[in-house]
Amino acid sequence: MSPLSRRRFLGATLAAGAATGLLAAGCSLDAPLVRSPAPARPLAIPPLAPSTRDAAGRRVVELVAAPGVAAFLPGVATPTWGYGGLPFGGPTLRARRGEDVVLRVTNRLPETTTTHWHGATLPARCDGGPHQPIAPGATWDAAWRIDQPAATLWYHPHPHGATERHVHRGLAGLFLVDDDVPVALPDRYGVDDVPLVLTDRSFTPDGRFDEAHRNAVGLLGDTVLVNGTVAPWFTATTTRVRLRVLNASPARSYRLAVDDGAPVALVGTDGGLLPAPRTVTDVVLTPGERAEVVVDVTPGRPRRLRSLPHDLGAVNGVARAAGGDDAFDLLELRPAARLDPSPPVPAVLSREVPLDERAVSRTRGFVLRGDRINGRAMDLTRVDEVVPAAALELWEITNRHTLPHNLHVHDARMQVLGPGPRAWKDTVAVAPGTTVRTLVRVGPYTDPARPYMIHCHLLRHEDAGMMLQYLVVGPGQAPATVLGGHDHG
Repeated sequence: MSPLSRRRFLGATLAAGAATGLLAAGCSLDAPLVRSPAPARPLAIPPLAPSTRDAAGRRVVELVAAPGVAAFLPGVATPTWGYGGLPFGGPTLRARRGEDVVLRVTNRLPETTTTHWHGATLPARCDGGPHQPIAPGATWDAAWRIDQPAATLWYHPHPHGATERHVHRGLAGLFLVDDDVPVALPDRYGVDDVPLVLTDRSFTPDGRFDEAHRNAVGLLGDTVLVNGTVAPWFTATTTRVRLRVLNASPARSYRLAVDDGAPVALVGTDGGLLPAPRTVTDVVLTPGERAEVVVDVTPGRPRRLRSLPHDLGAVNGVARAAGGDDAFDLLELRPAARLDPSPPVPAVLSREVPLDERAVSRTRGFVLRGDRINGRAMDLTRVDEVVPAAALELWEITNRHTLPHNLHVHDARMQVLGPGPRAWKDTVAVAPGTTVRTLVRVGPYTDPARPYMIHCHLLRHEDAGMMLQYLVVGPGQAPATVLGGHDHG
């Protein structure tokens, strides 16, 4: 299995005017070196993070962010950053709804970082965005009660202006939330409930990650890593396997499908389980998005999970810069000689009440153009929006740029309005020239002085200023008009 079976980057085919605009933004349009195929390896499964209980009965997880060295390619040592003793990536956090948790992060890196709990419903002081920096040698605690349905979340750095570099060096991990009322889906972690953290890298001749060759969308690599493994395979021991897929790439989008085109059962998205399983032949994930799919396994018949070419809606061929023209294998599922039977996928997955458009209290508009939202660049001291806790709002997100974008909203659970069943989201793709209408609910936590973020999750765009911040307030709370210092670790 080659790292990429088809590789084309944004280049001379761009119209002159569009290319001029992209180059003016300081983007390199050179394609990185295409590596030769790597030998297949067993899929690495991130370990579950160990935890303890403190005197108050809270689950305490301690993570250390530190430099490391990993071997992605044969005979090549690559300097990396990782969490929890791993040289690259991080252990999988797991907690149950109703639990009180303390997530303690110590920074052993040579520079200030943060750790953001992407998709979590939590107080703003625990969010881990740019207002909660962790200086080298410092420790920061995020403590709250888990109060959201089962979902596949993740964690990663969020330092203002440096998120792409910190994530690209390896800082990312999964955060699984289990519901207090379990659903009969495969749930044996690493056996029939398999995490897949997708990301991509290019390497310099000395084996380092190439951080210099960006295109208009960001850092796009020529080698795909799945849980940090190049060309992975996984031995399936059951007739159904649940794949929890995270797009942790800084810029690349993926269109997931099995090699024979057979349908799979989509059971969950960013914010949790669907009301009922949905039969699909493919799933597109832009950076930051997640999907849970159940794949059938047949004895004697290996299956490959692939990424296929897909239309991101970009103009002038720019979709190539986000990987839209690429096709490549991600994972080979190898059936064991004997497969244990799996129960059928339940007909009902979630009984959450969907958001009701008739209850919308306000409509807000967000226009994405260049590296700005509503014409504004990120300012850590400015309040951009004030949202009442628990209010249901309609957000209309319009992309007036030639590039694909998406929008991630911290602390929010959203549902996109449109044809088909609704899914719970926290990151929404918006193609050029389109408007996406999304029902949004934030809270219940309020804080008139500490903000949450709204930003593009193509990390180069976020770092360039494509980010706003909002406050969540309760009745009678007066929001700050100017934001002050940070919650230092």
